[in-house]
Amino acid sequence: YIVRSFAPLPRTVNVSSLEERFEAGATVDAESLMACGLIKDAKDGVKILGNGELTKQLTVEVAAFSESAKQKIEEVGGKAEVK
Repeated sequence: YIVRSFAPLPRTVNVSSLEERFEAGATVDAESLMACGLIKDAKDGVKILGNGELTKQLTVEVAAFSESAKQKIEEVGGKAEVK
C-alpha cells in the first residue's frame, strides 16, 4: 500500500517569477506574492526555488530557500531572509 505524508508543503516560487513580477529594490514576502497572483495562500509558508535567472536586487523574506535560490538572490546584491 502507499503511505502518504500529510505534512504541510510550502508554496514554491521560482526566482524567474520574481524577475518577471517585481521591480529592482522591492521587498518580496508572502503578502506581495499573493497580491501579484504567484501564490494563493501562504498558510504552510513559502519556499523560493532556484529555477531561472535573477538580475534584480531584491529583499526576499520567506520561510525557506533552496541553496541555488539563496545564491542567485545574493549574487546580484539582494537579501535572502528566513522569516
